[in-house]
Amino acid sequence: MTAMSFGGGSVKGRVLPPPSKSHTHRAFFLASMAAGRSVVDNALMSDDTRATLGACTAMGAEVAVDGDTVTVDGGELHAPMDTVDADNSGTTMRIFAGLCSMFGEDVTITGDASLRKRPMGPLLDALTQTGTVCTSDNGLPPVTIRGPNGGGTVHIDGGVSSQYITSLLMTGPMLRNDSEIVVDGNMVSAPYLDVTAHMMKLFGADVRRDGNRFSIRGGTGYTPYDYHVPSDFSSAAFPLVAGAIGGEVTVEGMDLDDPQGDKRILDIVRMAGAEVRVDGGEVTVSRGSLSACDIDMGEVPDLFPIVAVLLSTAEGTSTLYGAPQLKFKESNRIETVVNMINAIGGDAEATDDGCIIRGRPSLTGGRIEHRGDHRIMMSAAVASLVCDGPVTMDDAECCAVSYPDFPDHMAHLGMVVEVI
Repeated sequence: MTAMSFGGGSVKGRVLPPPSKSHTHRAFFLASMAAGRSVVDNALMSDDTRATLGACTAMGAEVAVDGDTVTVDGGELHAPMDTVDADNSGTTMRIFAGLCSMFGEDVTITGDASLRKRPMGPLLDALTQTGTVCTSDNGLPPVTIRGPNGGGTVHIDGGVSSQYITSLLMTGPMLRNDSEIVVDGNMVSAPYLDVTAHMMKLFGADVRRDGNRFSIRGGTGYTPYDYHVPSDFSSAAFPLVAGAIGGEVTVEGMDLDDPQGDKRILDIVRMAGAEVRVDGGEVTVSRGSLSACDIDMGEVPDLFPIVAVLLSTAEGTSTLYGAPQLKFKESNRIETVVNMINAIGGDAEATDDGCIIRGRPSLTGGRIEHRGDHRIMMSAAVASLVCDGPVTMDDAECCAVSYPDFPDHMAHLGMVVEVI
């Protein structure tokens, strides 16, 4: 594990954020189910997406990787012969669990120690409504799935994770019967479901949404499609907030027409007082005089750690709310973010669905514990820009989950980055 120190400074320059991790996961799975050859280019090749490729090959897809271009020959699928290890990727675990309900044999999926603490119960309960047999460790991985999934109407609690619903959606076209998914209660992270439906349609699926109800035509499968993965607003949020609190940063390669929910980061930094300029696929954020904001994070939970950093030195008291699902991410992100902010001299208080942040003129710096959570690690590094001393941490390479070049990009922009 590599220990690193991030020493703040000021930032100025341009970076190309990595491709979207969410889109890459979905593209790999969709291409694997499509009967024929698909090419996924500008793919994010990270620890998590490699776990998804492993799951795809385990069910029979043929995969060839050439840099960030992945050729997938799909359609001839079968139940994996051995236990599939999703490593630390919750997206892999959850989407693949639904897909495995296509098969009439037992499929077991596990993951690392962190992943085995992340809940699967709502998805397994929904799959059970289709006739699928599911076993687990009291709703936690490892899970064993045995279909065949009979489709039909399924009710699922929408308040924990949109990935459960994505799993059911993506499975639907592969089933003999039509499916209807009814989301009960609040539908958290809803923009991710728009991404799922949009990509399913590109691969030939018939999926429709009417409020909290989704209809999917079964028996159609998927058709091959050559897909270009867009740059990731979730990852772009880190250099953009670095610009908002520490100088001026331009991110390139962004698609503002893509239904990524996390492009809301532009509205958030603008609301807080930073200057935002958009020129085609380029977005520039410049430091401004920041003021406190109250922000509903329910649809954009992945932005929670970096938005907390943005507001840690904003004048006044900010409230981030509406995202109880943060407790079930790579770490309990409410707890981990609050601990991180306070460890470097901020003033943050956890709530049941977010946190309260009392802005201070500057932070002190210090040592943080990110618990292997890539978004906490990167947020803490960006926070060094408003710290009087460095921010240090172990296992800095955990950023490889979504943004492998993050330390190099921060150094390129002017941040002091050292291995210690």
